[in-house]
Amino acid sequence: MDSGNRRRGRPKGFGGAKPTETIQALDRALDVLDVLAESDGLTLSELAGKLGQSVATMHRVLATLERRAFVEISADKQEWHVGAEAYRLGSAFLRRHNVVERSRPMMWTLMQETGETSNLGVEKEGSVLFVSQVETHETIRAFFPPGSLSPLHASGIGKALLATYEPDRTERLFRGKTFARFTDKTIGSLEQLREDIEATRHRGYAIDDEERTIGMRCVAAPILNFHGEAIAGISVSGPTHRLSDEKLKEIGERVRKGAATVSRLLGATTA
Repeated sequence: MDSGNRRRGRPKGFGGAKPTETIQALDRALDVLDVLAESDGLTLSELAGKLGQSVATMHRVLATLERRAFVEISADKQEWHVGAEAYRLGSAFLRRHNVVERSRPMMWTLMQETGETSNLGVEKEGSVLFVSQVETHETIRAFFPPGSLSPLHASGIGKALLATYEPDRTERLFRGKTFARFTDKTIGSLEQLREDIEATRHRGYAIDDEERTIGMRCVAAPILNFHGEAIAGISVSGPTHRLSDEKLKEIGERVRKGAATVSRLLGATTA
C-alpha cells in the first residue's frame, strides 16, 4: 500500500524531480513560454538569441507550441506571442482562488474612487504573484500584468501580507537570503523589514514608497479568509505625484476598508 505521505498523482518514491530526471525538450518549451510572457513579442532569431539556442531548435519548439495554440505569430511583424491555450491553462489556476472573483468588484470601485490602478496578488514561494488588475485610464499608470512576480519586501501587497504573518514565518522566509535592492528606498535588511511591518500593522495598510520603481507608490491591505488567514492582498498603485503625501492616508483607508469588505465576503469575521 502506498505511503500516506506520497502526493496523489505522483509515482511511488517521488521526492521532487532531479535535474537528470527532467525532460529537456519540455524544459526548453517552458523556457520559451517564460521568455515570451515577459516580452511584447519576439522574432525567431531574437528568441533563439535570448535562450542561447539555434534558430532551427527554436523553430521546432515554436512549431510544436503553435500547433497546440500555446504560442502564435503576428503576420505583420513575424513576432511570436503567448497564445490562447496558455491563457486557458492559466485561468485554471485563477479558478482555484475564489478571492479573484470576490475581489473584482472592489478593484473596480477602488480604481474609480482613486483614479489609479488596482491590483490583486497572492504569495507564491516567497514572492507576490499578481493575479488580477483593473487599470486606470490615465496615460501614466502602474502596470503589473497578471502572472508578474515581485519580491515580498519590495511590494505593497507583499508587505501587507507579511504584516499578518507570525514572526517565525517571516524569519523563515528571509533567513539567509539577500534583500534585492531596486532603488535607494528598497528595504535592505530584516531589521528594517520588521520596522516596516510594525508600521503597517499600526496603520492597517502597507506603503511601497518608490521601493520597487522610482516615481511610483503603492498602498495595499491584506484579504483574509474564514480562518482569519491572509490569502491575498489588494492594492492601489500610481505615480508619486498623484499619490502624494496628502492623499496617502485617504487612499490607505479606502484600500483597508476595501480589503475588509472582500474578507467578509470570504467569511472572515475579524476583518
